[in-house]
Amino acid sequence: MSREQTFPTVVSVSMRAPFAWLAAGWQDFRAAPGSSLFYGLAFVGMGYLLNAFFASRPHITLALGTGFTLLGPFLTIGLYHLSRQRERGEKPQLASSLSAWRANPGAIGFYAIILLLLFAGWARVSVLLVALLFEGSMPTVATFVQHFIFSGENAAFLVIYLGVGAGFALLVLALSVVSIPLMMDRGTDTVTAMIASFLALARSFPAMLLWGILIGTLIFAGLATFYLGLALTGPLVGHATWHAYRAVVAPATSPPSPATADSPA
Repeated sequence: MSREQTFPTVVSVSMRAPFAWLAAGWQDFRAAPGSSLFYGLAFVGMGYLLNAFFASRPHITLALGTGFTLLGPFLTIGLYHLSRQRERGEKPQLASSLSAWRANPGAIGFYAIILLLLFAGWARVSVLLVALLFEGSMPTVATFVQHFIFSGENAAFLVIYLGVGAGFALLVLALSVVSIPLMMDRGTDTVTAMIASFLALARSFPAMLLWGILIGTLIFAGLATFYLGLALTGPLVGHATWHAYRAVVAPATSPPSPATADSPA
């Protein structure tokens, strides 16, 4: 059986691991600041475009803001490629990262469809929650934090909305912890990659839950700064996700690198 056909070996990690991934991701960012910021600015630009396009439907922009977390694993594939290049001792190149999806287009494309369906489901649920529970004028994503945190209005709605959103995010986390890096790196099919991600979550649930919280916090911080913070937090999450993959999926020929993995729990 070939390397690509072998089911990946998933190992457990400790609670310290997510912080090590972020530290390694930051080093990748520093090693390729121009390319990383290109993706970061793409995040910012996408946020502004979506916000402008749906300006007359603020309940949709709120769903789209939360959707950054749901669609993030697919949007950062180029950052995984940059991190892999640096790991191999190569110079990270933006041009080649833009076509990283071509490494396994069928599987990655199918996975993108699954994420889009999940996002569509979340958007519909989001609209329903707004219609049933929200009182007053709905803020945009850019003013979401200022409205809820500082005004204290619609507290019950906020708790329920974030709770349901966290449920969707946990589902996506279970299916995406290592999916795209695995498909890109080893040519794995979509179903195998998602099963491996689910196993990674199940075998290191406390660490993976912490990882999901850290991702959500970083994305939320980016949104709270009128999208500008996404220029930094988006690439950081992308680079760190590559190191999460290298830590929880044992390489076919060698043990995980000390720089990307923590000791098994």
